[in-house]
Amino acid sequence: MGSEGASQGRSLADWLAYVERLHPRTIELGLERVRSVAQRMGLALDAVVITVAGTNGKGSTCAMLEAILMHAGYRVALYTSPHLIDFNERARINGVPATDAQLVPQFDAVEQARGDTQLTYFEFTTLAILRLFQQQPLDAIVLEVGLGGRLDAVNLIDADCSIVTCIDLDHAEFLGDTRGKVGWEKAHVYRTGRPAICSDPMPPQTLIDHAREIDADLWLFGRDFNYAGDRQQWSFAGRHQRRNSLAYPALRGANQLLNASGVLAALDALRDRLPVTQQAVRQGLATVELPGRFQVLAGRPSVVLDVAHNPHAAAHLANNLDNMGFFPVTWGVFGAMGDKDIAGIVGHLDKRIDHWLLVDLPGARAARADELRTRLDEAGVRPGPERLVEVHATPAAALAAALERADTNDRIVVFGSFLTVADVLASRRTASGSRTPS
Repeated sequence: MGSEGASQGRSLADWLAYVERLHPRTIELGLERVRSVAQRMGLALDAVVITVAGTNGKGSTCAMLEAILMHAGYRVALYTSPHLIDFNERARINGVPATDAQLVPQFDAVEQARGDTQLTYFEFTTLAILRLFQQQPLDAIVLEVGLGGRLDAVNLIDADCSIVTCIDLDHAEFLGDTRGKVGWEKAHVYRTGRPAICSDPMPPQTLIDHAREIDADLWLFGRDFNYAGDRQQWSFAGRHQRRNSLAYPALRGANQLLNASGVLAALDALRDRLPVTQQAVRQGLATVELPGRFQVLAGRPSVVLDVAHNPHAAAHLANNLDNMGFFPVTWGVFGAMGDKDIAGIVGHLDKRIDHWLLVDLPGARAARADELRTRLDEAGVRPGPERLVEVHATPAAALAAALERADTNDRIVVFGSFLTVADVLASRRTASGSRTPS
């Protein structure tokens, strides 16, 4: 190990900066490198593992699983990515983010084990967090796949149950340019003989075919589980369990019942290993929290935060905005990565957003605000007497500009990349005097 990677006295921030420099590419899919290091580390998880993949809905699904299982009395770890403000958010143990003191030794262990093996930031940090989980007395571990499924570092773990949420186009350069190709990649989180949940109402045939080829226990929405609901409550029906008179999840959005039904299907499939009472389901759904997923901040004008960064998520955001009721004017604060389908995102929202405030984001992948303005112009969204299209240096600056001009009855939607929402949340925390966990 070179002096740059020496662990003596290194803080978590030092480690993260070091890991970012280790590999020339941010994303390099493949399990050979990460598996070889995991084997040298002796990595093994002694708990029921649930892996969650999908284009959108992964974070909500993971959060609901964590909340329900904790209310059922289980010791639960949750791994998600990316984080919004602090890296520590990625590793939660019994609902609490891991501390720097818990994480730093794990980075040292990965560094010692990897030798000359190059690992990406995601691979290195995934191994560090999995090793932390290995050291904890846990009953259940929920793992969110980072990108795709087949070649994602999380997939080196053989899950006891796997969930694939919705399937749509995103990261086409890595996963393919059709739903069939994307579905095939994500189906590789399934395992032979183990529950394989799919909560997409119309899964591509490639996913079904792969599950059958490996003889996974495939649970399809509409065939093996379903939900029904009215304005007051909803009910779930699975192969073995029915859960009636449920309150709607605390997470906002019309798509959350689909995510919740996938969660309850997984718990139905694991009922013998992780029995969960009706009360635990009710309490978990009532108390679950997930920042940045159609999160409506207190106060007026209404401020909505949503990490809708692809067309499928933008369509859900548009539907959820429609269900909020009437607002005279809607202001949109938008920032995105340059490799995203900007026209597809804008197409779902251009009729719902009156004024566009476009923002710069950090990092080489991010689209500059001026580039976004050009992309919006190409999509037919141009400034005029009734529409502003502006550029701002940061999401927080754009939100401040919108708050200054918006009427109390207006609405402001901050959306796009995780970095867009993260900047706003971080600026609010700074203003309130909160501190980073240590």
